[in-house]
Amino acid sequence: MSEGSLNSIVKKPIINLLYQLADDDFLYAYRNSEWLGLAPHIEEDVASSSISQDSMGHAAMFYRLLEELGEGNADVLAHARPAQERKNCILVERVNGPGNYMETPEYDWAYAVVRNYLYTTAKKIKIQSLKQSAYQPLADVAVKVDMELHYHLLHWKTWFVQLLSSTEEAKERMQVAFEKVINDFSDVLSLGNEAEQISAYKFIEKESVLKEKWILAIGSVLESVSLSLPEDFDQGSVNGRNGEHTEELEEALSILAEVYNLNPAASW
Repeated sequence: MSEGSLNSIVKKPIINLLYQLADDDFLYAYRNSEWLGLAPHIEEDVASSSISQDSMGHAAMFYRLLEELGEGNADVLAHARPAQERKNCILVERVNGPGNYMETPEYDWAYAVVRNYLYTTAKKIKIQSLKQSAYQPLADVAVKVDMELHYHLLHWKTWFVQLLSSTEEAKERMQVAFEKVINDFSDVLSLGNEAEQISAYKFIEKESVLKEKWILAIGSVLESVSLSLPEDFDQGSVNGRNGEHTEELEEALSILAEVYNLNPAASW
């Protein structure tokens, strides 16, 4: 299925899915970029910054697909849409910790590692599914994203396992972070209120299939570090896919748009 073959009925769910993918990576890349200069050591500063840059590049590709479908300029879609129009999951909009990047940041590296590992595993599952998407332009982008994602996942998995196999303090902080991340994880693999249409047109697999694959992917890793998923991890009451968000998103979007708003006509 190509861009030219989409009618108005089919176009709506693929646009919805693309907003989810784009907004997820846009906010995810931003939150990770806040670790620039604050990561535990210089090698990690370089590595995590590279991953953030890649993730923002993925967001840009998804926004360009939306532009090709007539949704407007990709830069405007990324920077100028209000919070209530965003379709990112709650997890990626959460702050890294108290304070802010420019003033007294008290960020939690354990939280960053857990969020990045669980989110990247979920993204890997979705990208693998998208490589078989009925919408060929999206399938082509997924192939490109997947090549970089392999290394992102290996990086965060290594941090995740090593910290949970380290000192008692490290284990305790990681366990607390794990619970915090899981509390916000319910909509990460959700497809929102258009889930049925999105999967019916074979743009991506069903939510239930994605969740089963994600659980299987992390199962042996969690077992190796004596962690387990709560049975109700996917039963949250807030779903970012449907425009339900926190005040943390409002603040993030305000910061992200500062430079763009200086000259919206410029090419960013």
